[in-house]
Amino acid sequence: MQYLHFDQPFTLESGEQLPRITITYQTFGTLHPAKDNVVWVCHALTGNSNPLEWWPGLVGKGETIDPDRHFIVCANILGSCYGSTGPDDWRPGTTTSYGLDFPKITTRDLAKAHELLAIHLEINQIQLGIGGSLGGQQLVEWAVLFPQRFRHLCLLATNARHSPWGIAFNEAQRMAMQADASFDDGTKEGGRKGLATARAIAMLSYRHYQTYDNSQAETDDNKTDNFRASSYQQYQGEKFWRRFSPQSYWVLSKAMDAHNVGRGRGNVAKALGSVTAKTLVIGIDSDLLFPVAEQSELAEHIPEARFEVINSDFGHDGFLTETKAISNLLYDFMQGALIGRTASPRLRKNVAFKQNLVLPGSESF
Repeated sequence: MQYLHFDQPFTLESGEQLPRITITYQTFGTLHPAKDNVVWVCHALTGNSNPLEWWPGLVGKGETIDPDRHFIVCANILGSCYGSTGPDDWRPGTTTSYGLDFPKITTRDLAKAHELLAIHLEINQIQLGIGGSLGGQQLVEWAVLFPQRFRHLCLLATNARHSPWGIAFNEAQRMAMQADASFDDGTKEGGRKGLATARAIAMLSYRHYQTYDNSQAETDDNKTDNFRASSYQQYQGEKFWRRFSPQSYWVLSKAMDAHNVGRGRGNVAKALGSVTAKTLVIGIDSDLLFPVAEQSELAEHIPEARFEVINSDFGHDGFLTETKAISNLLYDFMQGALIGRTASPRLRKNVAFKQNLVLPGSESF
């Protein structure tokens, strides 16, 4: 893990300031002398700075994004609980954490913080910026704020502004957290039950009817309780509270709600029209949280954008699981621009195999 300590006031979109910020990040691979092999991966809401861990099949040795050929950067976002400045940190000069008093942050703030890291690393241009969901929202903001920073973008299962549907899902989760009397009480276990419930709610938006039908259906027609789907929800909630902070989840869900690249820029179309990077926009046909109409909007208004839709039974999480289809699309889109003009052996084997893609204009779209 590496750290950037920015020891100056960091002004947020709200006008509030953090006296100083820390950004934790990891790099993989070797930066070429010409600095032309940079791939910047932006993680999603509860991700971390190690994409080799959570994006296998796309990032890793022998994959499309390969540390043997690329200099991969992934930084933890402000507000998270994996090392970058967030609500679990102590207020400067005190012995108490920010908690829910942490200043309101937006995806614009996340992008500005990572721009500081790019400057610190002396990276003038990023060959490819890639991210899904909240990571894609951050990338859209970054590409609008600093258009010359990116040569190529890959935006997956994301949008230009968060929808009323997405905000409602987040609010339902926050209501569950508030119903836990221990939420933000300063104890180690505070808010854990509420966070587990919030995660169970979130799973319904991340997955799809078919996902549950494929994996959680019962084979015993006589069962009346203790269903597989019930235990799955309990398991997902339990697993999540053991690795994530309730306060961070609260702060980051609010940041996602506030996402709107058109704010202060006239409208969404004008904002997206300033993006200069060649852009691949990928949607998931079964995504309930970020439906493909939202990716269509991105592709419609970003000047050099290509739009593809992938079939998946995994809903929104398809951007993490459908790595073979994503790899094929990404390799075709980049056409050798990812340094190392030939594909990796695994990708050469896969590129001839095209998964069934639903293209714009088809009946399924």
